[in-house]
This record gives sequence, structure tokens and C-alpha cells, in this order.
Amino acid sequence: MKGWISGWRLRSRDTIASWIALTTIVAMLTALGFNALFTQLAGVWAYPPLSEIGLLEKTALTTKLIEASQVDQRERLAAAAGDSSLSISWHASREALNLPHVPDAAIRTDSPIARGLFNNPGWRLEAYQPDDWPQKNGHYTLVVQLTDGSWLMFSIASRNWGLGLWERNLIVIVLVLLSTALVALFATRHLARPLQQFAEGARRFGVDFHAPPIEPVGPIEIRQVILAFNAMQAQLQHFIKDRTQMLAAISHDLRTPLTRMRLRGEFIEDPEQQQRLFRDVDEMQAMINSSLEFFRDDARLEQATQFDLAELLQTLIDDYRDQSIDIAFSGPAHLVYFGRPLGLKRVITNLLDNAIKYAGEPAIALSGDDEQVTVFVLDRGPGIPVESQEQVFVPFYRLEGSRNKNTGGVGLGLSAARAIVLEHGGSLTLSNRKTGGLKAQVVLPVLKGVSQNHGL
Repeated sequence: MKGWISGWRLRSRDTIASWIALTTIVAMLTALGFNALFTQLAGVWAYPPLSEIGLLEKTALTTKLIEASQVDQRERLAAAAGDSSLSISWHASREALNLPHVPDAAIRTDSPIARGLFNNPGWRLEAYQPDDWPQKNGHYTLVVQLTDGSWLMFSIASRNWGLGLWERNLIVIVLVLLSTALVALFATRHLARPLQQFAEGARRFGVDFHAPPIEPVGPIEIRQVILAFNAMQAQLQHFIKDRTQMLAAISHDLRTPLTRMRLRGEFIEDPEQQQRLFRDVDEMQAMINSSLEFFRDDARLEQATQFDLAELLQTLIDDYRDQSIDIAFSGPAHLVYFGRPLGLKRVITNLLDNAIKYAGEPAIALSGDDEQVTVFVLDRGPGIPVESQEQVFVPFYRLEGSRNKNTGGVGLGLSAARAIVLEHGGSLTLSNRKTGGLKAQVVLPVLKGVSQNHGL
């Protein structure tokens, strides 16, 4: 029980707010750490402390030897004691040294090592670092005042990074940005992965009602959203199942009295009245069938899959060609799309039927990219008034020009087509062509995470 409580408390801290705060703090600490590490390494490598460059040890013995020699020999001995890495010179006065003004030059030599090596109380030591010189010539200098007032100068070259100040600052900035980017990338991937999985699961459910629930992962806020979505998905699936069963019962109950009416109509002796009754029964039967098909729409329950949309359109065109109806086509020979093929076939069929019944010269245009797929169904008819281009999608609404019973239909074709497109996450709009006719535009989004090939 204690383990479960501690685990629950640990998970409860896994929130978006805590991750944002933690990311900010870790990014700042990492950036400061990189900056301090680089500054320390660069400083120690290029400008190490005086006690670590070996200058004190090299100069202590030389100072004692020159102090014990004759004054007229000191300049020659100092020059002879130097080498390629250490320059030694003797000067009778301080002015000849041409030293920079550094107030703490003597304090730099106040260390146990220096006091142990230079144990003559009459000596005075001063140390100068590369940055002390006006010309920034980059060398360490140790000067020793001997007991007679003369001076010895020891100079050793410092190591050089080979980079100027702005280059070193640029390296620090790059390290700060790199550390911040690494921390931010890790944190954002932790937050973005469950969001991406949730978005993909939601889009998949939009095209496949049988999609499984989404695994609740990530911070607690995202898990709560996923759990709420899974509950909504289960309710919708239960509602769809109940609706299917209900419509099946309605279909049976409505067809039964219509069948009895037709049987009783057989006993009507007046042929004219009998035909009127049969026409009314047939019209009611057609309306019931169309309405049940619209509300049931088994195509909406179809499982989404990958299919060749271009090939599906070509098949439709071939079917109409068998009925002596030519439909022009423009677009790629192959375009693989993830969706419900029967549902989209019904969409295009409804649009083509309208173009054939109420217009002429039907045509299809197909195009697609990594973001969306677009299908145009075109005709050369009278078009639709702008004020009615949205109203025609209302169930049972029909334009005056399409109310002829001989054309068939009850005003549900466009409503069903838009419903199917919306369930794919797309859009269906109508507009009049500038050159005359109507243009129906179907835009279908490409589901991320599913391969879409535009040319097999």
C-alpha cells in the first residue's frame, strides 16, 4: 500500500508545469556548468597560475648565483643562464625594466612556495601576467630586486589558444546554446511524444470507428485528456452500435405497412386511383430507403485502410463509360491514401450523379501532397446560386430545378457526401466556375504517421 501511495505521488508530480520549470532550471544550470568548465579549462590552459608554470623554481637558483657574483659579471651571467624558453636579463635600475603599473604585482608572489624558494629578506619579488602588458605580448615576467638595488628580470612565454577574445566568447555562446538545446530537446520530446500519439489516435478514430483506445502516457494533464477521449470514444462506439440496431428495427417496421398498402391497392378497381396510390407508396418507399441509408450509412462504419485513390476514381470512370457516359480525368496515375474507400466512392458517385443529372461534361481532377489530397468534380451546367451553395447540404433540401420526380432522389446525396468527408477530417465545398458550371472541391487531410505514396 505504501509503495502504491509513493508511486501515485511520484506520478502526480509529473505535470506539464513541473516539466517546464524543471527544464528551465536544468537548462540554466547546464549552461552555467558548460560556461564555468570552459572558462576554467581555458584559463588554466592558456594562463595557468604562476606557481604552476615552473618559473619560480627556475629563477630561485639563478637569483642566488647571480647575487653571489661580481656586479660587472652579472649581465653576462644572466644572459648565459637563459635559454629558448626562459629569458633572463640584469638591470642596474628599475626604470630600465619598463614594467607596467600593476598595484598587486608584489602580492602575487606572496605564497608559501615563493617564500620558501626566495628566503633572502633583502630580496623583493614582483610578478606580471600576460594581460598586464599594454601590448598584450603574452608572457609571464618575474622581477627580483637584489640586496644591492639592482634587478633581475625573468620572462617566459605563455601558451596561446590561437583565438581572439571574440572567438572565445563565441565558443562560450555556442556551448550555452548547445546545452540549452539538448535539455530543451529532451524535455520537449518527453512532452511531445504523448501529444503526438494522442493526435494520431484521435485522427485514426476519425476515419476508423473500430480504432482501439489510446494508451494514456505522459504528464498527468495529457493522461487525463487521453482518458477523457477514450471514454468519449467508447460512448460513441456504443451509440453507433445502438443506432444501427435501432435503424434495423425501424426499417422492418416501416416497410411492413407499406407492403400491406400495396397489397390492398391491388383490390382498387379504379386504375387511375390505383396508380396514384402505387406512386405514393413507391415515393414513400424511396424516401424511407434513402433516409435509412443516410442515417445508417454502413460506409461510415467501414474500417480505414490504405488504397489507391487514383485507381478507385479510374474504376468509377470505367463504370460510367459502360453506361455511355464519358468523364474526363486529370491527375496522377497512382495516389495511395489512408481512409475508407467505400465511403469516398460514395462521395464521388453522389457528386458525379448530380453533375450528370443536372449539368453536363462531368470531369474529375485529382492532386495531392504530403499535407492533403484534393479531388475536384466539375461540370458545365447552370451552377448553383451563391446563397444556396451551403443550403444544398441540408438534409431533404432540393433546389427548385431538381424537384422533378423523374430525376429521383430526396435531397440527401450532398448531405451524406459532406458527412463522410467530415468524418475523414476534410471538407466539401461548392462554387461556380468562372467559365460556367459547378466545381465541387473535396479536401482530405493526410494522416500523419501513415505512408502516403504519390507515385507507385
